[in-house]
Amino acid sequence: MTQINSDMVQLNIGIDGMTCVSCVGRVERALKKVPGVEQATVNLATESARVSMVQEPQAMARLLRAVRDAGYEPHEINDTTAAAPSSAASFTPVAVALLLSSPLVIPMLASLWGVHWMLPAWVQFGLATPVQFILGARFYKAGWHALKALSGNMDLLVAIGTTAGWLLSVWLWWTAVPGHAPHLYFEGSAVVITLVMLGKWLEARAKQQTTEAIRALHALRPDKAHWLGPEGEVDVALSEVMADDYLVVKPGERYPADGRLIEGQTQADESMLTGESMPVHKQVGDKVTGGAINGQGRVVMQVQAVGSETVLARIIRLVEDAQAAKAPIQRLVDKVAEVFVPIVLVIALMTTLVWVWLGTGWEVAIIHAVAVLVIACPCALGLATPAAIMAGTGVAARQGILIKDAQALELAHQVKVVAFDKTGTLTVGRPRVRETVLLGGPFSEQQALMNAGALQMGSEHPLARAVMEQLQTLSLSPQVAQNVQAVMGKGIEGHIEQNAWLLGSLQWMQELGLDLATLRDVIDSHEQQGSTLSVLATRQAGVLQPVLLLAFGDEPKPEARQALQGLRDRGIRVVMISGDNAAAADHMGRQLGLDPEAGEVLSQVLPQDKAQAVARLREGGHVVAMVGDGINDAPALAAADVGMAMGNGTDVAMHAAAITLMRGDVGLVEAAIDISGRTVRKIRQNLFWAFIYNIAGIPLAAMGYLNPVLAGAAMAMSSVSVMTNALLLKRWRAPIDANS
Repeated sequence: MTQINSDMVQLNIGIDGMTCVSCVGRVERALKKVPGVEQATVNLATESARVSMVQEPQAMARLLRAVRDAGYEPHEINDTTAAAPSSAASFTPVAVALLLSSPLVIPMLASLWGVHWMLPAWVQFGLATPVQFILGARFYKAGWHALKALSGNMDLLVAIGTTAGWLLSVWLWWTAVPGHAPHLYFEGSAVVITLVMLGKWLEARAKQQTTEAIRALHALRPDKAHWLGPEGEVDVALSEVMADDYLVVKPGERYPADGRLIEGQTQADESMLTGESMPVHKQVGDKVTGGAINGQGRVVMQVQAVGSETVLARIIRLVEDAQAAKAPIQRLVDKVAEVFVPIVLVIALMTTLVWVWLGTGWEVAIIHAVAVLVIACPCALGLATPAAIMAGTGVAARQGILIKDAQALELAHQVKVVAFDKTGTLTVGRPRVRETVLLGGPFSEQQALMNAGALQMGSEHPLARAVMEQLQTLSLSPQVAQNVQAVMGKGIEGHIEQNAWLLGSLQWMQELGLDLATLRDVIDSHEQQGSTLSVLATRQAGVLQPVLLLAFGDEPKPEARQALQGLRDRGIRVVMISGDNAAAADHMGRQLGLDPEAGEVLSQVLPQDKAQAVARLREGGHVVAMVGDGINDAPALAAADVGMAMGNGTDVAMHAAAITLMRGDVGLVEAAIDISGRTVRKIRQNLFWAFIYNIAGIPLAAMGYLNPVLAGAAMAMSSVSVMTNALLLKRWRAPIDANS
């Protein structure tokens, strides 16, 4: 169960017994009738439902009862455990059906070689009846529930069709002239049920492969942790570990939780979390992520997050949310499914009447109607979209791309403009102080720098970290500033020893009335080198006096230029959005291969204006993706058609984005667009094949060109082909990896 807010909860339910898209619709309608339910989404491929509803003590019980009343077997899914494989994966019933049906098929195959013989009627009856009413009981049960709900599904079509064939055979046997062996159709009914069961078994096996990504992520959780207690190292269950505990992690073990190293150094294999194959060096003070594999060093870590608050748990939730979501294109399929089964029943009835009217007799007419009912089963329609989404999001997660919702997956391949935040996205994000210039006043350069550090102490801004690192390099310790207040996108101000101090951008200082005309030469010189400039000033007697100019420099990420060119090669326009002055932003843009004159660099954009910049890029109907990593990028990420957050950024950015790039690798932007296009292509292929089976198969069956056995085989293979086509996505690799 996931808490959404104080009043709403999100509940997950496993559902056994769904067979086609019609079942999905019936379960959704049943869940939405439960009082307090705001939204319910049922996924055939995962055999589960995700429900948002008002929090109440009996919420889960009400939902489970609604599913059961609809004719299906519900069970609660725990957030911390993977859903159990479907019982449909058992091959024993299929094996028994094959054993009983095979003798019925042998005479039919022998006739192809001119050998005409058949088993005695009582033997055919003895072999077919257990298949029809014992192994096929599931079809009657599910079909009956569909009838009671005044709807239809695959099971109802199979039950009606095969029962008609079985009853016709019994009727012909009992009314046959003594001494005359009539042609019976027991083999048709038995083989159809067997083929449907075999198809469902193959389908279940394929479903398990589509959920491999989720199961692999769950498997990253170790069962035990080495806890450092008062009596030394003790092995405890992972559920006992709490924040601030000290844990020992030995070489080759997985980190049990998120935290930071306090002793030792090592390397961590984070490939299952980020897709990065190279181990990452870790030393004291570095963060470690639960689920990553420790290298050769024995280390001690302090726990910072456990359970559902860990990075691994959030990744699992994101992947599960995406796989449980319903793509917009699936809504069209749902509407078709609502009327599909009733239309098929009408077509089958019309087939019977037309053939009788043509004078073929009831025997031939019923067999043709049975073929119509069997081939029309809408299994593939229900699997076409969710199977592709599950495979696509699963393989993307293994490459370090977490897709939050199906809509983003369906839309990303249409992106025509990608806007990038500069700092931390296209650049390394760790600017350093290149130079300081004393501007005046009764302060030494070191004193002024310490006052700048006093204002920045505790700030997570990249420029603040650069100031603190510079002080650490010079072995300087700043005082503690009082009444510190950040001015969003402009700077920071506070009091040091009763004096007011301000540190911020040139633009802010000019807004406050500081005259920078005398500093124009030194400012221009640093801006031409691509430096980001800040001014430290003090306010005395209401007048601002400049004290220190700080020039910061950042470096572009090594892979950024190649990644931007890869997007251009796809016909996508790339734009960098920066809060820096025009000279600094243009300089960095050129280093990245961008053309400022072509509008590919937007400078002096305040954080609160980034969303407006994205909105302007969307003018003309362009689909825009925004890529960022900071808190100030969240509005722009939400304003874009597709928001992409760098995984090394803030939680706020990742929450606002539809896609999270776990490695912070700019090349993953192209990879996300690529997997989106391939997944949508698979969805369209699957829907095409699912519809073509029915569009072509139903008329052929109605005209007598397909017997029930061939119709059953075609219907079973339609589902298997859809699942197999979706599983081809598992071979996908990120384009940047393929080229490296």
